[in-house]
Amino acid sequence: MRRRTGTRRTGTRWQAVLAVCGLAMTGMIAGPATAGPDPSAGEPGPPAFGAGDDLLVIGHRGASGHRPEHTLASYELAARLGADHLEPDLVTTADGVLVARHEPEIGGTTDVADRPEFADRRTTKTVDGTPVTGFFAEDFTLAELKTLRATERIPHLRPHNTIHDGRYPIPTFQEILDLADRLSRELGREIGVYPETKHPTYFREQGLALEPALVRTLTRNGLNRPNAPVFVQSFEVGNLRALDDELRVPLVQLIGGSGAPYDLVAAGDPRTYDDLVTPEGLAEIAEYADGIGPAKGRVVPVTEDGSLGRPTPLVADAHREGLVVHPYTFRAENTFLPPELRSSDDPAALGDVFAEYEAFLAAGVDGVFADRPDLAVEAARTARR
Repeated sequence: MRRRTGTRRTGTRWQAVLAVCGLAMTGMIAGPATAGPDPSAGEPGPPAFGAGDDLLVIGHRGASGHRPEHTLASYELAARLGADHLEPDLVTTADGVLVARHEPEIGGTTDVADRPEFADRRTTKTVDGTPVTGFFAEDFTLAELKTLRATERIPHLRPHNTIHDGRYPIPTFQEILDLADRLSRELGREIGVYPETKHPTYFREQGLALEPALVRTLTRNGLNRPNAPVFVQSFEVGNLRALDDELRVPLVQLIGGSGAPYDLVAAGDPRTYDDLVTPEGLAEIAEYADGIGPAKGRVVPVTEDGSLGRPTPLVADAHREGLVVHPYTFRAENTFLPPELRSSDDPAALGDVFAEYEAFLAAGVDGVFADRPDLAVEAARTARR
């Protein structure tokens, strides 16, 4: 069935942004930021976005440009920096509890490799057809996982985040929902969540399907309803089709820059992500989803000379089918930017991400996945001047 997305910002995020964005940019915030100006106390703040001319800012794994990703500290800072939605990647523990990690393999984002009591958990598994060696979330109970601490995933690019290594536990999905609820009340605006079911075919093969727990958790929290501040996303197709019968919130089909949805590969279906972005493919997506989350290059490609090219027809084609477009992922480090927007040869230095945002806003996107939500908010504000 086709749905219409009605989840939009309700209230201003600017008071919080003004209070913390300058400190966050210089690495001066050591813990959760404080709230910003209070309009009731007569403190000034920029105007709220008007209905219909705003940009949905999705805190990608929280504010992962400022804190180790998928930690409550990262999610809280994202909200205080102006993010509308907090984006957790969901995997599961051995006892069926949804937790936030980038991948099933947790060796790259926790201190598990330094814990001798878990040395025997190191193993090799096949994830979406590729052998992966390490430590896997589903081999730990929640109690065991809670003894671990998060670490920065890309320390060579974000050395400033490593000061937080070892400080934060792995959050459950329920803890993220509780945080969003608390911050919504504190900040006076609705903070949503934008969970991704990570490698659903893999977890189904492990006998630990993610979707039933996701549906139960959203329902238990009163979030399985129209107009709830929730989007659910996946790179696979079949699980979104199944969730279309279970969830009343918007669904988003993620679209990789290359390759194919793994569930289609596993089923012998020859369709690729290239097929999904054709007009015919988008019409099919609109039968079960409300939006697409494409890799950035599918909206504004990079040319052979390293500059941003002309927008593709994807946004217009998706809008024609009633689909919102939320491309991923906007990051400020040079290594993630087109060559023409890099500030130097240092891959970790910050480049001109504002120019990148300008190109995508001009292309008509409806939202962005941002590692530094404060910069996305500023880009949207500048575009409205």
